[in-house]
Order: sequence, then structure tokens, then C-alpha cells
Amino acid sequence: MTALTVTARGQVTFRKDVLQHLGIRPGDMIEVDKLPNGTVALRAARPAGSLDGFVGLLAGKTTKIATIEEMNEAMAAGWAGDP
Repeated sequence: MTALTVTARGQVTFRKDVLQHLGIRPGDMIEVDKLPNGTVALRAARPAGSLDGFVGLLAGKTTKIATIEEMNEAMAAGWAGDP
């Protein structure tokens, strides 16, 4: 267990290993859920994705153009859990 010290301004500093465990990098946000038993749950705040953010995600990453059939096969294999 890691103990944190609270400053006079009510701030705490998390140790690097805790932040790495949560997958939090400088500039990221942290979500805090206050639970009824007086504890809190912390997690990295992840913005919800959008279709606009997805479109063009791989643009310029490859020169291969997949056919509809190849895309359907890849989706079917992924859905079935095949690598």
C-alpha cells in the first residue's frame, strides 16, 4: 500500500509507479468515484471515441488497399477470436 501526504492546500502527489499502474501520463485526467463506504476509486479518464476521430486513423500508415472481401474476412476472424 502507498501512503500519500496531503499538503496544506489539500493536494497530493502520486508516486510514479502508481501513475504508471493506472496508465496515466503527464497532462492526463484522473476520474475519482466516491464510494458509499468512504473509499474512492481512481482511474485514468479516457475520452469517449467518436466516428470522426476514427475516420482517417490509419491514413498514410500503409499503402495496401484491402478489398471488401478481405475486410469482411478480417472482421469475421476478429469476431471469432482468431489472431
